[in-house]
Amino acid sequence: MKTVDNYNFQGKKALVRVDFNVPLDANFNITDDTRIRAALPTINKILADGGAVILMSHLGRPKDIPEDKFSLKHIVNHLSKELGKSVAFADDCIGAIAKDAAKNLNPGDVLLLENLRFHKQETAGTESFAQELASLGDVYVNDAFGTAHRAHASTTIVAKFFPNDKVFGYVMANELASIDKVLTCSEKPLTAIMGGAKVSGKILIIENLLDKINNLIIGGGMAYTFVKAQGGNVGGSLVEEDKLDIALKIVSEAKAKGVNIYIPVDTIIADKFANDANNKTVDIKNIPSGWMGLDIGPETEKIYAEVIANSKTILWNGPMGVFEMENFEHGTKAVAEAIVAATKKGAYSLIGGGDSVAAINKYHFGNDVSYVSTGGGALLEYIESGSLPGVDAIGK
Repeated sequence: MKTVDNYNFQGKKALVRVDFNVPLDANFNITDDTRIRAALPTINKILADGGAVILMSHLGRPKDIPEDKFSLKHIVNHLSKELGKSVAFADDCIGAIAKDAAKNLNPGDVLLLENLRFHKQETAGTESFAQELASLGDVYVNDAFGTAHRAHASTTIVAKFFPNDKVFGYVMANELASIDKVLTCSEKPLTAIMGGAKVSGKILIIENLLDKINNLIIGGGMAYTFVKAQGGNVGGSLVEEDKLDIALKIVSEAKAKGVNIYIPVDTIIADKFANDANNKTVDIKNIPSGWMGLDIGPETEKIYAEVIANSKTILWNGPMGVFEMENFEHGTKAVAEAIVAATKKGAYSLIGGGDSVAAINKYHFGNDVSYVSTGGGALLEYIESGSLPGVDAIGK
């Protein structure tokens, strides 16, 4: 894999695609700087070599025109503090403003370009736009795993203008290594924990994983589709009526391939979708009319914890319930705690997907698991297809 460790940046201007799409509050304060901190080792490696750094990123979803609330100027001070040096800012990512700012960089300098998505050519993958970006630097570094599944100008197209000078940053390299460890070099038993709202978003992932895993744990809203498909009464729980056949197919394929599939046996139900709803624990196959399942129950927690405890490799994507509500977070927290315990005993644990990462961070377990992925959609697409546009553009 071609990474920044294989390249000497002395005297070079490195054009680095980072993922600084961070959450901001109403006063433009960063509420979670995980993605910024993740990019620091790559930036510091370039600076230590004697290079200059030109950072490019998107922020939010502007409507192809400059919008102040999506300006990357709001993160300059925070980035400067994290790097321990002043970061320059260019009010555009192309044109005379960007060119002049890049031209005046000296070794050790850091420049942040304005939001790439203020230009519609970014998401369209326009070659001329990518060429303008490329003209700013001598070497291209992709360190934005969270956008590697998009064939955008800055993530994929720009790489063609650096035929011999393109490498992965540490975030990209670590993400790919962690996923490959789970998919190709995993110690058995390998357990995949799939949660979240819908089966439809996980079909291809699950089907691809069935040839690799020993255990498949199902949780979250998608569990009720599996239960109903097998004849259970799920009351007013979330169900994808048009995916019942697919749920049965997954169960059948898992059994045929010798994969143990675990579906909740009990559930915590509520009479409305609210934290203050009346709730109780019932058999998941017998949810009364007018009630909905919002979390896995205590018996299911015990079963899942035992499976996780006996696993050597663990992939977790998706919560077990509505963990944002205090009364329905217990199942998600229990699974997180079981993964932490298994990791302490030597298991390799990869946490991937936005809500799973949010849960791990909520319970402050980020340092107690093996790897927390920064890219939800990219991680899932890589598991599904084994490749990503942003990865293929550089070549592993």
